[in-house]
Amino acid sequence: MTQQLRPETIGSDSEPAGSRRSALDRYFRITTRGSTIPRELRGGLTTFVAMSYIVLLNPLILGSSSDATGATLSTTALTTSTALCAGVLTILMGLVGNAPLSMAAGLGAIPIVAFTIAPEMTWAQAFGLVVLEGICIILMAVSGVRERIINAIPLPLKTALTVGIGLYIALVGLVSAGFVTRVPDAAGTTVPVQMGASGSLGGWPIALFCLTLLLMVVLVARKVPGAILISIAAGTVLSIIVNAVFDIPESAWGRIAPELPSSLVSVPDFSLLGNIDLFGGFVSAGAVAATVFLFTLVLSGFFDAMGTITSVGNEAGLMDSRGKVQGMGRILLVDGVGAASGGLAGSAPNTVFLESAAGVGEGARTGLASVVSGVLFAATMLFTPLAAVVPAQAAAPALVVVGGMMMAQCANIPWSNSDYVIPVFLTVAVIPFTYSITNGVGAGLIAYCAIKICTGRAREIGWIMSVLSVIFALYFGVEGIKELLGAG
Repeated sequence: MTQQLRPETIGSDSEPAGSRRSALDRYFRITTRGSTIPRELRGGLTTFVAMSYIVLLNPLILGSSSDATGATLSTTALTTSTALCAGVLTILMGLVGNAPLSMAAGLGAIPIVAFTIAPEMTWAQAFGLVVLEGICIILMAVSGVRERIINAIPLPLKTALTVGIGLYIALVGLVSAGFVTRVPDAAGTTVPVQMGASGSLGGWPIALFCLTLLLMVVLVARKVPGAILISIAAGTVLSIIVNAVFDIPESAWGRIAPELPSSLVSVPDFSLLGNIDLFGGFVSAGAVAATVFLFTLVLSGFFDAMGTITSVGNEAGLMDSRGKVQGMGRILLVDGVGAASGGLAGSAPNTVFLESAAGVGEGARTGLASVVSGVLFAATMLFTPLAAVVPAQAAAPALVVVGGMMMAQCANIPWSNSDYVIPVFLTVAVIPFTYSITNGVGAGLIAYCAIKICTGRAREIGWIMSVLSVIFALYFGVEGIKELLGAG
């Protein structure tokens, strides 16, 4: 009897009737999407390696702050929470969303929780706001509002997100490796960033970054299977050897020094799980301040995820001609669950990660890659010391190379259409310049709507785009509005 499989979001992703493939292949639609199991495994491993730094970075940021009572969080507990959430949610994304998207504590939200929200209340209350943010995102996903908003944004602006995020992750890679550094604030400073630590390149870490990047560029150009993963592994091994031979100061490597750990296994600390106070923050910080905090988290999580899902989905070939990503509803639902889960686990909101593009660059096209990444993240709860082996100088080249690949989407932008040129440019430029996908989305949407209104075509905008523009205008002007209200 021929098995009839229900199509997913669009017909092209449905399984042909009478298909005889493995259960794994049929469930994830691996062959249908033009992939193979080895590619999915390799892509999942590559994504994990590219974003495994978050297991160390999230505890570092959250652990460096204190709440209103002066309390700080245990690094071991934060590491466990980070790895646990990343593992469970990424597996869930693979099984439910069937997309090569990995999840972890969002880089855009971590500083908000650590340095803006926590100092105004207790940690439990801050995590409570994170849970409330997730609930808001879930309700928007279940009701279909979130997907309608995403679909209302014109395709050229979505394409601009891909390009802008490509520049963003490339810049993140260059900065993480120390190839680009911030110029210290001082009189006479003419540029905000510079090459190397003092305007020039020097030292073994930078040399190893350059060598790894060159190796990756060559292997990718020659279309060598596993090019990104091979390069990261080679760069890591070489970094460990060089660090041992020349005894390089740990500070020269940045957050992670390439040293073999003295112990391979650590005991997970689940003490932060369930440590939440849902509504206490509205008392401690005040109703207005807590509402602003919640709004900021929702806005950041909403559009950061939208930009990442759209750009990575586009790179993975999951977007149709109308700019809709296959299975978007399920993907957004899992993303909302991730935001709430971050608070329940005692961490920052979890969301889809830009580094998922590294796995897509290795050929990942389905949720199987996410399952692989998730299993590896879950395993880091026991093998946390191994996360400190790969230095940024070995992993960052993947972000630079993948960012370059994403720039190819420039060819799909209608540059001859004056309605889109400036909005697209602002989206592409603001994202890397401000280290914020949300800021780029807002700048592009406001510019697009302003052009339509000023050229007498306001009806073409649609009510969803109009509302979004007003919201972003308030988002950008919130500090000025607060000053005016305070002055009054």
